Amino acid sequence: MRTSLFCLLALGLISTASAQQAKWYKGNTHTHSLWSDGNDFPDMITDWYKQHGYDFLAISDHNVLQAKEVWMSVPAIEKRRRVLGKTTVDKYLERFGKEWVTTREKDGVTEVRLKKLEEYRPKFEEPGKFLIIQAEEITAGIGKLPIHLNAVNLQEEIAPVKDLATIPEVIRANLQLVNEQAKRLGVPMLSHVNHPNFRWALSAEDLAAVVEDQFWEIYNGHPTINYPGDASRMGHEKIWDVANTLRITEYKAPPLYGVGTDDSHKYHGEENGPGRGWVMVRAASLDPAEIVKAMKAGDFYASSGVTLDDVSFKDGELRIRIHGEPGVTYRTEIRGTLPGYDATTRPAPPVAGDLHPPRLLYSDDIGKTLATIEGEEIVWKPSGKELYFRAVITSSKPYEKPSFPGQMQMAWTQPMGWKK
Repeated sequence: MRTSLFCLLALGLISTASAQQAKWYKGNTHTHSLWSDGNDFPDMITDWYKQHGYDFLAISDHNVLQAKEVWMSVPAIEKRRRVLGKTTVDKYLERFGKEWVTTREKDGVTEVRLKKLEEYRPKFEEPGKFLIIQAEEITAGIGKLPIHLNAVNLQEEIAPVKDLATIPEVIRANLQLVNEQAKRLGVPMLSHVNHPNFRWALSAEDLAAVVEDQFWEIYNGHPTINYPGDASRMGHEKIWDVANTLRITEYKAPPLYGVGTDDSHKYHGEENGPGRGWVMVRAASLDPAEIVKAMKAGDFYASSGVTLDDVSFKDGELRIRIHGEPGVTYRTEIRGTLPGYDATTRPAPPVAGDLHPPRLLYSDDIGKTLATIEGEEIVWKPSGKELYFRAVITSSKPYEKPSFPGQMQMAWTQPMGWKK
């Protein structure tokens, strides 16, 4: 029954919404706290997301779950700030009071205990209103080349597998650890590959080859993720289209689904702050298992500012209804790859110090623009021959703190039409 449901969802014949009267839930699956390299307390971060309209949050610190005794000195905490004003600890005390904040003196220095997830979860969670999902950024790599994956709804801390012979082997080995834990514990989990262009670490070919992977970050709000690419290295849009085309044609595998995230580390007014990228998940309820289930069915979209009231592909038509803002215009591009596409490649110009040579560049036939539609109501009928198609919605509203020059608010649907 589960397989049949997935096939119908892929075809667009039904949706989890129509089957279960689902709702849209806004969430972030990638952000950091003082537990690793963030600069604020996890309960302060959770409070920010709840106060700003999010329905769920997964704080994903590097190679750690918030489940043990950790103390941090006040000087070490304050060293992570880059802006003036109230100190991190003062803001913490002002928000929650001395009864909540646990401190001690050690060797003449004040230390603050970081709250465990089990401690602060009851303070914020509300059934149907706000959910915290446990997560970890599994931080692996090969030498200086970073290979990061987020494991969402993880129950036990995972030590990363590093320094195998190839990038796909490292990704696959860490995915297997998450999948094995999910199977052993009977808990649904998902993993997404993070920021491929961070230090230009991963290629489209890497993402295509690991057919066990179902998710990756189409948008990550960190200012060093190199979303547009450059003359030698593909941007995120092209990476997605090349990876999906290779997966469908060469690997006979489903395409990747795209996630939007913050990857926030800074919470005191710095550029890498929260609220930059997220997912909107259409799920039966605000429950970790239902969120994971809906995302695995592709019933979600990624956003950096644009909200969709509805997106569906059924009866042979793609329909999108954009939640418009006064004075803002919207352009939707339908992108995809057609049969008989130009599959030729050419070597990319080499870049000094590149961690991932050699690189290939692909023809414009891959991920070509099939249609461009202006306005808030989108109705488009594919030919049915497309290997896949997806929609990219761009608004005329600039991004408040851009990650790359000229950035506008956007949204991305998942690939459709690939299951014939």
